[in-house]
Amino acid sequence: MREILHLQVGQCGNQIGLKFWEAVCDEHGIDPTGTYVGDSSLQLERIDVYFTEAQGQRYVPRAVLIDLEPGTMDATRASAYGNLFRPDNFVFGQNGAGNNWATGHYTEGAELIENVMDVVRKESEGCDCLQGFQLTHSLGGGTGSGMGTLLLSKMREEYPDRIMNSYSVFPSPKVSDTVVEPYNATLSVHQLIENTDESFCIDNEALYDICFRTLKLKTPTYQDLNHLVSSAMSGVTTCLRFPGQLNADLRKLAVNMVPFPRLHFFLCGYAPLTNAKLEQYRILNVSDLCQQLFSSQNMMAACDPRHGRYLTVAAIFRGKVSMREIDEQMMAVQSKNSSYFVEWIPNNVKTAVCDIAPKGQKLSATFIGNSTSIQEIFKRISEQFTAMFRRKAFLFRYTEQGMEEMEFTEAESNMNDLISEYQQYQDATLEDNPGDEEQE
Repeated sequence: MREILHLQVGQCGNQIGLKFWEAVCDEHGIDPTGTYVGDSSLQLERIDVYFTEAQGQRYVPRAVLIDLEPGTMDATRASAYGNLFRPDNFVFGQNGAGNNWATGHYTEGAELIENVMDVVRKESEGCDCLQGFQLTHSLGGGTGSGMGTLLLSKMREEYPDRIMNSYSVFPSPKVSDTVVEPYNATLSVHQLIENTDESFCIDNEALYDICFRTLKLKTPTYQDLNHLVSSAMSGVTTCLRFPGQLNADLRKLAVNMVPFPRLHFFLCGYAPLTNAKLEQYRILNVSDLCQQLFSSQNMMAACDPRHGRYLTVAAIFRGKVSMREIDEQMMAVQSKNSSYFVEWIPNNVKTAVCDIAPKGQKLSATFIGNSTSIQEIFKRISEQFTAMFRRKAFLFRYTEQGMEEMEFTEAESNMNDLISEYQQYQDATLEDNPGDEEQE
């Protein structure tokens, strides 16, 4: 078995993580007490990927829950799935990070990090063959961004050959929760560029749009948004958890999706997404799924793939579908939208198929795209960052925690380099002589 260790940091990370575990338990037939109540042997075949089997056939998630304040943990414990998690794996501080990246990364976070690493070590020692880690966190606050990136760098040191996968919630353009988001996000991106193998970029505004436009929900709650994220997350890991015709795992994904080591920020999407009332009026087939997958309204990050080009794409289908049909449809999408794919990576779409559909659906598909349009997100953060940093607004909050101004300047230039790298590959054509560009 190739196990995955799941870490959730901060309030946002814990809420998304909890939704994710609900989705996974649902698919594997595990009830909120950890008992198996499913109806198919396939549900247990690869249950070890995310669960450890305890006494009395109880399945315990391989998850570490981390926050710098106890509130989130209390909420998790009080939720329906609160008893599922191992009590030792709740690691929390008392003071909170107060939306300050420096507190999460240097002061409060640094005090807690050894306890977290102990739990991580204990969990990973219990694995036969650890494939990698997945982290859910947000980049706008203090704990998820500051402590989340501290954790990534510690784990990079200790497990250099394992896959690091992050689901990062970026600050969104219209829905801003905190004033210092641009600082926290820029400092985090600086770390994510160096320390993760795959980062899935998610942002609340894009999720709100999907809820309003596609699902026609009048007043979407965070529950609804997190539900969308958890469907994409469970889609990405489907092939690890269930047998299928064509398998994909985190390492295969990294090899196929990341043409240059720094460009590992992905868009993700999920289909079918329909309003419950409209469901009975449409028939679901592969061509429908493919159309929705590549639709710009389906992306969970607020950037428009039509403004950039895809370097690589992965599509993971679930359900009883014929490979031939999938190949035909994917070819059709590619040839129809050929201008949106870079031509110097000839076969840049990877497909994977898993026979088992999600609960309550016949077919579904998850989309992962490495598109140069993701630079829109970084540009937006960078502009807001510069506006504040020029006046050194709020900077004292960070320097009093022991940070230097240099760190801000470094993070800013690293992010701007990333933006220009994306732009360079977006403009690159087959005729270019790559020797002219400076080699990474």
